[in-house]
Amino acid sequence: MANEKQLNSAKSYEEIDFTNDFMFGKIMEDSNLCREVIERLLNRPIGELKEVIPQKKFKQTSDGKEIRLDIYTKDNEAVYDAEMQNLGNMSIDSLNLPRRSRFYQSEIDADFLYKGATYRSLPENNVIFICTFDPFGKNEPFYLFENYHKGREVIPLKDGTYKYFFNCAYHGEEISKELSDFYNYIRTGKATDKLTEKIETAVENGRKNERWRSEYMKERLIKDDYIQEGIAIGKKEQQEKLEKAEQRADAEKQRADSERQRADNAEKENKRLRQLLLENNIKI
Repeated sequence: MANEKQLNSAKSYEEIDFTNDFMFGKIMEDSNLCREVIERLLNRPIGELKEVIPQKKFKQTSDGKEIRLDIYTKDNEAVYDAEMQNLGNMSIDSLNLPRRSRFYQSEIDADFLYKGATYRSLPENNVIFICTFDPFGKNEPFYLFENYHKGREVIPLKDGTYKYFFNCAYHGEEISKELSDFYNYIRTGKATDKLTEKIETAVENGRKNERWRSEYMKERLIKDDYIQEGIAIGKKEQQEKLEKAEQRADAEKQRADSERQRADNAEKENKRLRQLLLENNIKI
């Protein structure tokens, strides 16, 4: 069921920042800035980005839902899916980031295969979650998952898939100044180096962009409609469950009443038979 708090917690356009998925997507459309952010997170250079697609859409699921990635981009060797992840009113478990990362990677690979690529030509696949919270609760600055053989010897599978979860809530010393500056910006909105200053300037300019504002308001209205629809559906489902529970309770009561009536009738019959035996001086 959709949460009514989501309606009240939605920010105005003037309030949204880089951690908002809409603003994140718009800012990261700048291929140079997008490359700098990815390089800052991965702590290594990547190639020139060929395209940056915000809200990349994939085929619909069986229940009609579209799959959309916050930022989809690639260079000559690899594909990158960058996701800005806020906790909001949800629990960490309900976000199910591990399974989502698996699903996103499978959809990216499938998209390449649908377009005629072979298994051998599948590019390196990087799914990147920028989390405003600690997604695994271990206070690691980031979590990187690869596929390995688990046995007497650790053998990397080398399937070219990597899942990154960046913990912007990390507080500790085992972190580079560059990553610390980026995390601090995510937490506070305060720019302390060249990259975060570029991002903040882009955010400030974005807040003045009337076309972006119009897109954001339209998207927010659509989301509000979905939430309201979800609330209505949820209330209807709750009412239906309540009615079914009441029907089950009535049926149980009727069965219990019927059992009591049969027991009462049996007891009355027993009394009648005993009385009849006494009247006829019959012993048993």
